[in-house]
Amino acid sequence: MQSTSPPQKTYKNRLLASLPADLILQIAPHLVPVNLPKDQTLHHPGRVVDRVYFLEEGICSMVVTLASGGTVEAGRIGREGFVGMSAILGAGHSPYRFFMAFPGHGYAIKTKTLLMQTETSSKLRNCLLRSVQSLLVQTAQTAACNRMHELPERLARWLLMCDDRAQTDRAPITQELLAMMLGTRPSSISVAASALRKGGLIAYSRGLMRIRNRPGLVEAACECYQFVNNEYLRLGLL
Repeated sequence: MQSTSPPQKTYKNRLLASLPADLILQIAPHLVPVNLPKDQTLHHPGRVVDRVYFLEEGICSMVVTLASGGTVEAGRIGREGFVGMSAILGAGHSPYRFFMAFPGHGYAIKTKTLLMQTETSSKLRNCLLRSVQSLLVQTAQTAACNRMHELPERLARWLLMCDDRAQTDRAPITQELLAMMLGTRPSSISVAASALRKGGLIAYSRGLMRIRNRPGLVEAACECYQFVNNEYLRLGLL
């Protein structure tokens, strides 16, 4: 009787799913399943990045904290990428906080182990670097967006990007957290959300924001959404 190999695990994370079968078989024993509750910090600013995370569900936000105590989101990562860019680039430490804005789950791998794998596999290294490229594009465009575009446009962009990454049209989020993400006041978020709601684009109540009309929301968003989305599609990450 012929022996049969166990079926290969199917990954929701786009990076893991894109790896060749022989490569994922090498990495799989080192991937530890982890639950990632809301608000859990994956990387603290100034600390060694000793683990890299591949999200299967949920969204991790990269947040910049200023000396005044003010915070603003600079980027977000879902199942299309990985959390731990600083380690892959050889920096060792993360200058920013990475925390779970939406709860989820995924896989963690020790940074040292992953780096050893990249030394022997150019395919893995290039795959991770594509994800780094996409996050750099996202953060650069976010900086321009925060300076040049109106808050309702930025809110529409943010909701669409979360929808793409979390694969849900419902965002369990408060106005206070949205204000932190977009670098503004809760009262301003209330005004912006009301404008989108009156247009029939979203519904919002009790800390839950839901997209009602995605095509209309795309029209309401600034150009930054489509620019970043096109880059992720070009890199095969969405």
